[in-house]
Amino acid sequence: MNIVERGKTFLEGLKELAGRTVWDWKNCPHCGSWWTIKNGSYARHPWGFAGRDAVRVQRHLCHNCRRTYVEYSPLLVRGSWYYREVQRAAVDHWQHLGTSLRRTAEVLRSWIGHQERWRLWRPLDATARARCSLSASTVHRWLDGAGKRAVESVPGQLAGIGEPQELGTDGLWAKLKGQVVRVVLLAVDSVSGVIYPPVVAKGEECAEAWQQLFARLQAAGLDLQTLRGLCSDGAQGLLAYLRRELAWVQQQRCVFHIWRLLGGALSHAASQAAQALSGEAAAQLRKQVYAELGTLIHRIVDAQSAAAAETALAQLLAHPQGGALGRQLTNVMDRLLVYQMGYCRGLQRVSPEWYWRDFRLRLSRGRNHRSEQRLERAALLWAVYHNFEPAQWRSERKRHYRHPGQSALQVARASPGQVSYLDAAGV
Repeated sequence: MNIVERGKTFLEGLKELAGRTVWDWKNCPHCGSWWTIKNGSYARHPWGFAGRDAVRVQRHLCHNCRRTYVEYSPLLVRGSWYYREVQRAAVDHWQHLGTSLRRTAEVLRSWIGHQERWRLWRPLDATARARCSLSASTVHRWLDGAGKRAVESVPGQLAGIGEPQELGTDGLWAKLKGQVVRVVLLAVDSVSGVIYPPVVAKGEECAEAWQQLFARLQAAGLDLQTLRGLCSDGAQGLLAYLRRELAWVQQQRCVFHIWRLLGGALSHAASQAAQALSGEAAAQLRKQVYAELGTLIHRIVDAQSAAAAETALAQLLAHPQGGALGRQLTNVMDRLLVYQMGYCRGLQRVSPEWYWRDFRLRLSRGRNHRSEQRLERAALLWAVYHNFEPAQWRSERKRHYRHPGQSALQVARASPGQVSYLDAAGV
């Protein structure tokens, strides 16, 4: 059962529970007997957006199996002081708005109890309500519970969704409690943008960490035998794993990381060219050499064919200050233009670096989660959120969306319909 089917099952369960009649509740859910009677009731006082309510819960006794059961409501969560709507709003507020746990709890407290920031929104409102005491730790517990259910959904999570042959991988470092540093490893379908369940590892320079990631991808439903191309940075652990286990997969080096790798050497070469000069003449020469070398690197990295790239590389090596840069590019030439191969059609030449933009907003670089297990659960929940969440219709000045208004699952032809990521996470 993939993640969309899980969400549909959960949503249908809530609808079925909401549609049950008095007669339906006479049927014992344990043994199926109709020989039941009402057996008292108890009161609950959950918090909702309308304030605090008093809810009467009816208990039943089955004469056949001698067991009791209660009339559950889809609005209530067993063992919680808050309605389901509050828990879903808390998870969605943290995920979608990218705010902190403390501010999430503060906004919900203000809304529920007409307190704190509510007084800023409605200064003339004199309506009194019971004071709500929702805390950030409670919100964190709800998020962690949703993350645990996301962990349970990993086996077969994306089975039958798309047929990915090209992936992009990247890692994000996070600092946890006690100065412990871990990296979140991510894999994304280059065509649809579907994020596969990430993993948290100690580092990305060992092949075992990447083996752990690809084992999770396989458990989630990815057929490793169909992979053709992979875009990534220069992590040696990934390269070692590919050579050992997936030798047929072509690796495309991320252009963004190539430029970041060459940035220091490019500045150093420009400075060396103007070493004998000073003042305005040195500044002009540095600027000129920097522009010349940058143009030659662009011709190599953005070449439309291997022959054009080799020609530009020869020109860079012949440049008086381009020798070191040319030697660095020579080592990766065979992995710069893989995305142009017909074998790897659909492969991007930039690793999924931009996915961490939203990820960082929620995680505060991992400090909120404090442990490796909680960090991984939060990453898994975020991946589910991203797959269900549609991209915005309107492009920004620096960001353009390949599929505006569509989610990654829609692009992969597995439209969730009315099912949300909260349903898929069982919130």
